[in-house]
Amino acid sequence: MENRVVEEAPVLLTDGAIKEIKKLMSAPDFEADQYLRLGVKGGGCSGLSYMLGFDKKESNDKMFEVAGIPCIINKAHEIYLAGMEVDWSEGLNNRGFTFSNPNASSTCGCGTSFAV
Repeated sequence: MENRVVEEAPVLLTDGAIKEIKKLMSAPDFEADQYLRLGVKGGGCSGLSYMLGFDKKESNDKMFEVAGIPCIINKAHEIYLAGMEVDWSEGLNNRGFTFSNPNASSTCGCGTSFAV
């Protein structure tokens, strides 16, 4: 994994999200050559869905770092995600990552789908 940070972070990770991501990265079976990938894909009830997971870097990825977490984003996805905040929620009815996106013109009740 490259150690240098190429770009300023286009997204924010809250303290809760950082804590949970670092917990996942500290698992014994975590592959250390992977980055946290933030992205979008077509589908979902509002048109686009968020992607969050660990992946290998590809040629059209932009690299950045948040609180020591190496991250990547496909350059074509940045327009949809710039300024987005990722949080970790651990409540009675909802447990998981949540997304607050200033670029979304509408969202759906599931919290993982949006339109621009």
